[in-house]
Amino acid sequence: MAKKSIKRRWITNNLGVIALILLVIVLTVIYAVQNYFYNSARQYLVSKINAVNGVLTRYAADSGTNLSAEIRSTLESFSDKDKMELMAIDYDGRIVLTSSGFTPDFSMDMSDYDDAMKAENTYGFSTGKTDNGERIMAVSYSIADISEEYSAIRVVTSLETIDNTIAGFVVFVTLIALAVLLLLGLSNLYFVVSILRPIREINANTEKFAQGDFSARINQESDDEIGELCAGINHMADELSTAETMKNEFISSVSHELRTPLTAIKGWADTLSDLAADSSSGKAEPDPEMMQKGLHIITGETERLSEMVEELLDFSRIQSGHFTLQMDTMDVLAELGDAVLIYMERAKKDKIRVIYEEPEMLPFVYGDKNRIRQVFINVIDNAIKYSDPDGLVEITAESAEDGNAVRVIVRDHGCGIKKSDLSKVKTKFYKPNHTRRGSGIGLAVADEIVSMHHGTLEIDSEEGIGTTVTVTLPAKSSSRDSTA
Repeated sequence: MAKKSIKRRWITNNLGVIALILLVIVLTVIYAVQNYFYNSARQYLVSKINAVNGVLTRYAADSGTNLSAEIRSTLESFSDKDKMELMAIDYDGRIVLTSSGFTPDFSMDMSDYDDAMKAENTYGFSTGKTDNGERIMAVSYSIADISEEYSAIRVVTSLETIDNTIAGFVVFVTLIALAVLLLLGLSNLYFVVSILRPIREINANTEKFAQGDFSARINQESDDEIGELCAGINHMADELSTAETMKNEFISSVSHELRTPLTAIKGWADTLSDLAADSSSGKAEPDPEMMQKGLHIITGETERLSEMVEELLDFSRIQSGHFTLQMDTMDVLAELGDAVLIYMERAKKDKIRVIYEEPEMLPFVYGDKNRIRQVFINVIDNAIKYSDPDGLVEITAESAEDGNAVRVIVRDHGCGIKKSDLSKVKTKFYKPNHTRRGSGIGLAVADEIVSMHHGTLEIDSEEGIGTTVTVTLPAKSSSRDSTA
């Protein structure tokens, strides 16, 4: 099956419509011009026949005048005989007198005479051809009320000059229409080519993107919608390249994060196994302190693995749309207090001081307490993780001035985040500092949880100074789900 070309379809359909419109316009203009010239000619003939009729009416009013002789004299002295012919018609419908002096010897269509004789004071009009093919226009007017010998007078003129003028106008209008059609065809062709060129380039580059090559870029030649599309695809390629890099870094980071606790677990499991074997064989006395230390490390690393796997599962649920919330009225202070308590001991081991300023009372929040606690845990964990030994982490909770929201602020004085990285820290897989542990998705999950609660998670940081994370949640009275 032959490939359908957009260029051919565009030009065929577009020019077809334009050609049809131009044809209608040309035919309408030609019809209007023809009517104008024919009506002008008819009005001119009517004016002439009215002038003759006026003269004859004055003669008829004079009782001493021979009307038949005056009619003959009027026809013979007709001033416009070089342009038209004036005729007198008897009651048998025969032309008996003409301004040229020659009585027509051909059969002539006189429907205009028939129309004029049907009623008094009416004009009859007709167009036709003579025996030699010349087109003519005729106007008849009844004079039966003033003459007993002649029933009507008739004026006939040739349409050759008018038809030639109209034909010249038709040729002129047709040439203009063809020129317009040609100009539109060329402009359409240029327009279509200007669209198809970037489309072909887009198609070629998307093939490379599909094969994993995100280095190709499309030349943006204009600032219109096509240019915006090219810029959008280039931006998409940048994002895909960044996402690919982040994904690879994520896989590397997760592999490292998984390998470290697994190595510790395996190493201590082997150590404990050897101690148990030596103890059972009598080679050595049981060392309860060593066994307790090993079990503590194995338990801690197992919890670390469990948390990491849970983060990955949450992220997968968010991506697939299966992440759900168990919404109920909750006390933010209770969940924040539990999160702080969880990390107090670890902070002491890392020689990091945690100051928690707990208010007496905060408005209740309508949300999932387990997920909100998960957000607090993630934010506090990051604050401790990115703080240096002897550092300080400050945690405060407060109500908004209007009482419609609750804010939890976690501030550390650690390494901080570069200004260029600040807008990306909530992006999945992104890690601003690869020297610190973590998978790079915890903050993305936390941000998604807060968004699902119709709140905000804002990060303000300065490299070398520290980071401040502000979690804002709507109070129950202003929550969208408070009536659920």
